Amino acid sequence: MTVPSEPEDRGTLTIAPSVVRKIAQHAADQVDGTTRAERRIAGLGLGTHGASAKVGGEGNDVDLVLDVALHYPAPVRRIVGDLRTRVTEEVERITSYQVRDISVTVSALLPDIAPRVR
Repeated sequence: MTVPSEPEDRGTLTIAPSVVRKIAQHAADQVDGTTRAERRIAGLGLGTHGASAKVGGEGNDVDLVLDVALHYPAPVRRIVGDLRTRVTEEVERITSYQVRDISVTVSALLPDIAPRVR
């Protein structure tokens, strides 16, 4: 019968920055008041995209830079506060990294547009 080894002796777990980025983006997209923005290149519509994130930091500390679009009109300060809270909680819960800093850029305020045809 083999005796199970202690957790410290089983190896290490490394979570790639791309995984942290996807967790942050998903968490940001779940916050009420955020919306998807149209992606355009050279005037051509290429679908939509949600929040984007960049990840930095070292060791167990991560720094996040978020770029989001919000519904218009929106209480921007409240939504950005909710974003910071939600993203921090999700990244720390899933990865056990500590979020040291979150910078948020609101790149668009987009109104709800009614469909042309009903």
